[in-house]
Order: sequence, then C-alpha cells, then structure tokens
Amino acid sequence: MRNLLRIMLLIAMAALPLAAQTAPASSSQSKNSTPAAASATKSSAPAAATENAAGKIDINSASKEELMKLSGIGDAISAKIIANRPYKTKRDLLTKKIVNQSTYDKITDKIIAHAAKAATTTAKSQ
Repeated sequence: MRNLLRIMLLIAMAALPLAAQTAPASSSQSKNSTPAAASATKSSAPAAATENAAGKIDINSASKEELMKLSGIGDAISAKIIANRPYKTKRDLLTKKIVNQSTYDKITDKIIAHAAKAATTTAKSQ
C-alpha cells in the first residue's frame, strides 16, 4: 500500500513540470493575440465609456449626440442633462426636474448612472 502511494506521488511530481510547460504555451498564444485585443479595446473605448455591457447609456459621461438618440430627448434636454451632472442615480433626472415623468418612463431602461459613483470614490480617495 505504501509503495502504491509513493508511485502515485512520483507520478504527480513528474506531471507538474509537464503541466507547467503546457500552461506557458497557452498563455503565449494569448500574449500573441493581446495586441489585436488591445487595439480592438482601444477602438471601442469611447463607446465603452458611455455604454455598459447591456447597451445602456451612462448619463454621466454620454455626449450630447448620444443623449439625443434617446426617445424624447432633444437638444435642450440633453444640454440640461450635461449641465446638471453628476448624477448618483438615473432617478436624479426626475428629482432635479431635468425630464418629466413620461420622458423618464420612455428612457429609464436605456440609461444608467454609474460613472458618478466611481468618480466620487476616486476623488475621495485622493
């Protein structure tokens, strides 16, 4: 029984270097693809700044043109949204009287207000 355990231990120890050699090979492949991934990330950076993974527009960082794509948001309202930043929540559009209830109901599932929290946290930590 002891000999069996020793043999299993030796096999496991012998397999570790093989596993270590295999891991860098797969990571070197990912390193080779990193520049392409980085360039793809750089090209999509402006969109990522205003839209999250669900495609919602961040009202704290969206441009006037991006805000105007929302239903019921025109030139004047988009300017008001930008002028009254930052927003802690998207509901602030109502509490600050930037948009009316019907407009808010149209856009609420298309917007988000996360950037202000991150900016506030960063500012406090400095």
